[in-house]
Amino acid sequence: MLPFTRPEKPLYECRLTLVTTGGVHLPEQPRFDIDDPLGDCSYREIPGGAAHLTWTHAYYRPGEDTDLDSVFPLWTMRGLVDEGLVGELNHRHFSFMGAIHDPGPLVRRTAPEVAGKLADDRVDVALLTPS
Repeated sequence: MLPFTRPEKPLYECRLTLVTTGGVHLPEQPRFDIDDPLGDCSYREIPGGAAHLTWTHAYYRPGEDTDLDSVFPLWTMRGLVDEGLVGELNHRHFSFMGAIHDPGPLVRRTAPEVAGKLADDRVDVALLTPS
């Protein structure tokens, strides 16, 4: 599989989803386990209409001066939909934790599970934001 495939239709007709390794999650969701020496291979599903998000990350701390949109640009993407540059956002997005030292469980279980959900949702474009 190629890491980049040119979309078959223009972005303004596409359904887009966000996928990050920034450890983003809803405040009420469990935090990512940043103390696991092999890395946390779980993911969090982020509803498209989420208003409040936080993140669990060894290098970033939630706070007043934190720009979460720079890692998980949900609000920026909403603006691009409003401007007509992106067709629509998917009803859910996905967040993983970075620094996974044993990617086996990710490769075998969680990544295929998320890929299946994106296929079920008929997502055209996934914007991947590493952290």
